[in-house]
Amino acid sequence: MGFNIVEKILKNHLVVGEMKKGREIGIRIDQTLTQDSTGTMAYLQFEALGVEKVKTKRSVAYIDHNMLQTGPENADDHKYIQTVAKKHGIYFSKPGNGICHQVHLERFGVPGETLLGSDSHTPTGGGIGMLAIGAGGLDVAVAMGGGEYYIKCPQVIKVNLIGKLNAWVTAKDIILELLRRLTVKGGVNKVFEYAGDGVKALSVPERATITNMGAELGATTSVFPSDEVTKEFLKAQNREDDFIELKPDEDAFYDDVVEINLNELEPLIACPHSPDNVVKVSDLKNVKVDQVTIGSCTNSSYVDMMKVANILDGNTVHEDVSLVIGPGSKQVLNMIAENGALSKMIASGARIIESGCGPCIGMGQSPANNTVSLRTINRNFEGRCGTVSAGVYLVSPETAAVSAIKGYITDPREFGEEIKVDVPKEFLINDNLIVKPAENASDVEVIRGPNIKPFPLAEVLKESVEGKVLIKVGDNITTDHIMPSNAKLLPFRSNIPYLSDYCLAPCNPEFSKRAEENSGGFILGGENYGQGSSREHAALAPLYLGIKAVFAKSFARIHMANLINNGIMPLVFKNPSDYDNIDEFDEIIMEDTVNSVEKGEVMIKNKTKGMTYSMKLEVSDRQKEMLIKGGLINSIRNK
Repeated sequence: MGFNIVEKILKNHLVVGEMKKGREIGIRIDQTLTQDSTGTMAYLQFEALGVEKVKTKRSVAYIDHNMLQTGPENADDHKYIQTVAKKHGIYFSKPGNGICHQVHLERFGVPGETLLGSDSHTPTGGGIGMLAIGAGGLDVAVAMGGGEYYIKCPQVIKVNLIGKLNAWVTAKDIILELLRRLTVKGGVNKVFEYAGDGVKALSVPERATITNMGAELGATTSVFPSDEVTKEFLKAQNREDDFIELKPDEDAFYDDVVEINLNELEPLIACPHSPDNVVKVSDLKNVKVDQVTIGSCTNSSYVDMMKVANILDGNTVHEDVSLVIGPGSKQVLNMIAENGALSKMIASGARIIESGCGPCIGMGQSPANNTVSLRTINRNFEGRCGTVSAGVYLVSPETAAVSAIKGYITDPREFGEEIKVDVPKEFLINDNLIVKPAENASDVEVIRGPNIKPFPLAEVLKESVEGKVLIKVGDNITTDHIMPSNAKLLPFRSNIPYLSDYCLAPCNPEFSKRAEENSGGFILGGENYGQGSSREHAALAPLYLGIKAVFAKSFARIHMANLINNGIMPLVFKNPSDYDNIDEFDEIIMEDTVNSVEKGEVMIKNKTKGMTYSMKLEVSDRQKEMLIKGGLINSIRNK
């Protein structure tokens, strides 16, 4: 039996373990990326490993999240990242050069290589045929130091695209359809591999939109073939030498097949407050729009921007709508400035913001209270935009632009003849905002601002662990809930003591106070605890507050790995109904803990209720050792 694309890349990079589904394997990482929200901590952890120079083929540090400089904190962190990158062999993408995933696709992505990024939307690279995976900063630091990255050998799901997209139906609608069918939990420990005749008609930017939002499925990653379309894109970026053909064998095996008939799709929209709350745009009638934002790592390519410009050309943004547009990279912004498309946007009444993440993460452009914000981003979790009472809807750039003109959510098919834009035969190449690493590391002084504080380390696991349940939360709690990420807090990403005061505040503002008064304790969660961003701060802040374990019905992949890396036990109910029998402030004790961890089954005693519950610890032997020794860094130091 032949191999699929995912198996081919994994086999070429396998270092530890066997390619058996569900077994832990360690793979070699070719490239890494960080962004400034997670990057400061990742480089502090890299320095702690004591490695002089990165061991990867290419590592890049991007500045794209913390772009508002209302005080010195963000600029201080940027200076730290720039100097530590220059010293240790890492390329540095300066503020204004663009969003990490867009720029990496344009300038660095290589088909068939592995990419590990400290951002959950790193799978964007799958649009160019990479095996690109999002992870916590510590995992990225270890990969930069030459260590393996460990995952469960995934199931590979074939997504067979047949037929052809109708007018005004887009790649965004393809991934929204997949989310509608499979939900935000449908991709855990799975990789989605796209195939079928429908793939041939999708450009690399369109493919990247799909792989980007594959993260919302909870998937390990998603990947497209590397074919003539890929080759033409790389050629246009003056990187044709990076091309290799990558396709599955004719008799390749897949664990499951999902078929999407593109002929049957129509414009779709994800309603508040989840990317899988998907309906047809045509089903929403008379929904007034107050704000429209176009951009983010999902839909900010040259082609996206040109389509929007052509829709806006000669039209005026509705008087009740604020339209904000953020091109994804300097390359895109430069090109639409030169060809006049930017002028069309401005003439229509659009506001142009710099090439960064911006509205997607609540870094500016928060909508008014109780309003509707229509966005081309990938996540619409409650409050993520910076306004808890706002309703955020996810759509294609075409739907967003037409709706901005009309003033209410509008099916773009009502606009008229479809706007078509081809990928350029030649992109504008100007990498003058990318700083190369120093030839002589000793010439570089690493500059650390006063806001950079040491990160917390877990202690060796004790034989008996006890404490109170400090908070009980429901299903699909995101890392935005656990460690909010907004314009006020992002500048303090390198200051865990400060951030910890806001840990789980959206669920209960008293959480950090409870943790302090009780010398730590436990968190109780429902299904899919920790979905969303890869931010390691959602584990580091609880660690600082003395959280010893999280009890949940199930965990999101990246967050579970981050908890383990930082010595916090992620325990899953053997009987999910036991969740209902535990309340806040119940006193819990775990005894014979080390032996229980080694066995992978932990009994927790509820002293308050006089009950005992059986918990599963579904981790590898390597991860058990990490939990016993107090996290990944302690485990490495012991070796």
